[in-house]
Amino acid sequence: MKRLFLKSVLAAAALCTLGGIAQAQQARTIKFANQNAEGHPIVLGMQKFAQIVEAKSGGKMKVNVYPGGALGSDQANVSALQGGTLEMASMNSGIFASIVKDFAIYDFPFLFGNAKEADAVVDGPFGAGLHKKLEDKGLVGLTYYELGFRQLTNSKRPVAKVEDIAGLKLRVIPNPINVDWVNALGANPTPLPFPELYAALEQKAVDGQENPVATIRGAKLYEVQKYMTLTNHQYNPQSVVISKRFWDSLSADEQKVLQDAAVESAKYEREQSRAQAASIMDELKKSGMQVTELTPAEVTKLRDKMKPVIAKHSASVGEATVTAVMAELEKARK
Repeated sequence: MKRLFLKSVLAAAALCTLGGIAQAQQARTIKFANQNAEGHPIVLGMQKFAQIVEAKSGGKMKVNVYPGGALGSDQANVSALQGGTLEMASMNSGIFASIVKDFAIYDFPFLFGNAKEADAVVDGPFGAGLHKKLEDKGLVGLTYYELGFRQLTNSKRPVAKVEDIAGLKLRVIPNPINVDWVNALGANPTPLPFPELYAALEQKAVDGQENPVATIRGAKLYEVQKYMTLTNHQYNPQSVVISKRFWDSLSADEQKVLQDAAVESAKYEREQSRAQAASIMDELKKSGMQVTELTPAEVTKLRDKMKPVIAKHSASVGEATVTAVMAELEKARK
């Protein structure tokens, strides 16, 4: 009887051991969230990241991509990342200003003149330094994708002059600098999470919004917006972040796989974003959007309207941060 009992115990222990080994050999599954629709350059970058991770890990790590706000708003995703219930997300870097004030610098109007300047800042010591500040908040920044330069759309009227913006009710990303620059133009800012935008435009709760052309196309905003004005008033880097709780559970080799894959996929994502821009513009025109480009004189007026906003938020972001980004930009412009 004792011998039978001992055999049962040993068999159970063996099963537990085999179960533990099998569990250890199972692929780690990573949920990767974003607000943009399937086919958007950012989603293409995320899918490339998933392919690279699977290849580099020999199938031991698997990334599931969730586009289109499937896992909630950016704000909900930040909370989930901090809590460890979501592994990864990509979102506008400026959104992190609510937890690290320095990130508001990325939402400064007319900060970047072109993609080369943006790359120099986000890929250099400044971009890495800002991401480092997220670690105390439960996040680890791996790299930067790009959303791109933002343009203005509305359903009321063509905007050919800065004065035409006055009175429009515009949806903005929910943070103070975006509220302030819309106010500075005499328009009415309405902060809304991105998943709520289409319905708000369709129901005329807001007149317009501002986003890069790929996002306008991907979210089908051309269905509810007639007029687009090319303003290039902001450039949005997109931080690719991972939950620190999850990151700390990984081995050094696993961390390297994810870090390397993020950097490689970022290069691919930006190439896709920039290569698609012209064809997307043609698509939007064919879909019925009327496109206006501001004259140089109007762009100068727009910049002048933004100056008090930049001065106000430079004080709140901090002199050291503003000085550091301007130094990087000066180097890039030489």
